[in-house]
Amino acid sequence: MQISFIFQLFILVFSVVIHEISHGFMALFFGDKTAEYEGRLTLNPIKHIDLFGSIILPVFLYLTNAGFMIGWAKPVPYNPYNLRNRKIAEPMVAFAGPLSNLFIAVVFGIIIRLLVSAGMVSSSLVIIFGFIVLVNISLAIFNLIPVPPLDGSKILFSFLPIKSRFVFSSFAHKYGLILVIIIVAFLPNIITPIVFYLFNLITGLS
Repeated sequence: MQISFIFQLFILVFSVVIHEISHGFMALFFGDKTAEYEGRLTLNPIKHIDLFGSIILPVFLYLTNAGFMIGWAKPVPYNPYNLRNRKIAEPMVAFAGPLSNLFIAVVFGIIIRLLVSAGMVSSSLVIIFGFIVLVNISLAIFNLIPVPPLDGSKILFSFLPIKSRFVFSSFAHKYGLILVIIIVAFLPNIITPIVFYLFNLITGLS
C-alpha cells in the first residue's frame, strides 16, 4: 500500500497543529492566556496553517522525492511576561511541541506493536500508523535543533544571560529562515539516522 500525498499532507498538518496547540496549552498552564484569547487553542487547521511551512515545503519535498516530510504551522503566540516561574515555564512551553509529537509517536508505536503481535504485520493500518510515527519523530527531532526559530533555539534562549538573549534574538530575526532552509537541504544527513533509530525502537519494525 502506498499512502497518497494528500493523506500524507493531512497527517503532517494535524501533527504540526497538535505541536503548536501544545505550546499554547503549556503557556496556559503557566498562566498566559494569549493563545486562548486569539483562538489558537483549537484543532481547526485553518487557524494554524502557514503557507510555506504547511503547504509549499511539504509539496516541494514530495515532488523532489526527498524521502521525508516535515513542516510547521504558524507559531502559537504567548506572552512570557504572563508566565508564572518564567525560568521553568519558558523552556517547558518550547519543549511542549516536540514532546507532543514524541507522545503521538509512542502511542501509535504501541498500537503497531499490538497489531504485529496479532499477526497483522502486513495490515494497511501498520503502514499508515508507521507513517504517523515517522512524521512525528521527524517533527520532534527537527524542532529540537537549536537553530532559530525552531523550538530547540527557544529552549537554549531561555537559559542564556539577558545580554546574550538580545544578540540571539537579533540573529534569529535576520537569519532564522535562511538557516532553517539550509538545515532542510542537509536534513537527511543530519537527522535521518536518529529518526530511523527511534522509529525502530518505538515500533519494533525494521
